[in-house]
Amino acid sequence: MGQQQKTQDAGVLSSMKFAGLVGAAAFLVGMILSIIGGIWIRDSGTITLILVIGGILVGLLNITAKEVVPFLIATIALIVVGQTGFVSLNDVAVGFGDGLNAIVGYIAAFMAPAAVINAMRAVWALARPG
Repeated sequence: MGQQQKTQDAGVLSSMKFAGLVGAAAFLVGMILSIIGGIWIRDSGTITLILVIGGILVGLLNITAKEVVPFLIATIALIVVGQTGFVSLNDVAVGFGDGLNAIVGYIAAFMAPAAVINAMRAVWALARPG
């Protein structure tokens, strides 16, 4: 193997590591922002936009082919739970259910773009001939 090939391989590995770090950072920031936003800044279009962009990054960079199906199942469960709601928990503590609803709503907004991207990947893999 020549020196040029080794240099190219090193460049590919460093690009993959960088993409992995960006994806991991996007996931961590998105989850923290979802929790903080759900507690203190509810119904913010700016936070939702940031979460959607982060979800696109997560969908493109973090989910491998073997993780697609479990990821999609988890996303579906999250969205179903988010639709059910936690408002009845307001009887336990004022605003508690609303806060949980906001957190789950933000997490769903964060995960939805990643789910769409990976659902398209799954459909593409199923529809591909051979």
